[in-house]
Amino acid sequence: MAELRCDWCLSSPEYIAYHDNEWGKPVTDDQTLFEFIVLESAQAGLSWITILRKREGYRNAFHQFAPTKVASMTADDIDRLSQDPSIVRHRGKIAATISNAQCFLRIAEEFGSFANYYWAFSDNKVITNQPKTLADVPAVTPLAETISKDMKKRGFKFFGPTICYAFMQATGMVDDHLVGCVAKET
Repeated sequence: MAELRCDWCLSSPEYIAYHDNEWGKPVTDDQTLFEFIVLESAQAGLSWITILRKREGYRNAFHQFAPTKVASMTADDIDRLSQDPSIVRHRGKIAATISNAQCFLRIAEEFGSFANYYWAFSDNKVITNQPKTLADVPAVTPLAETISKDMKKRGFKFFGPTICYAFMQATGMVDDHLVGCVAKET
């Protein structure tokens, strides 16, 4: 009998590997959380597979997602990266990555870590949903709106409620694996 997976990941080996090994697994490491903020923000208006295929380019362009290094990047870096085909060459998103790193570090300083800040929104618990089909999975939730609003208030850009919900799914705050999926947490 074949293993069942969420329908959205079946179109490519990269999607399947990401789905099986990362998506929906709780992340508490700040650098990994920052990586997903960068990648999810870059996705705004694009498909996730585009970003997933450029992930290595993002790692190289943004110092392996070390927020302290990214926060100190300059206008010259924005100019250079705007010409780099290994990432999405959107000046606004590149500039937002640097600005978001600065916001990320301020939150980490205030709360002891970004993870402390982020996971407090769900009382440090995974929200496990039981969707039977992709149609049962929302694009946004009230909690995503709350987190997004707070992060925007703290200066984050390219991080609206829909991107925030995708971030929550990617980092495992929300388990939206379909019922019966091989990756569903029990």
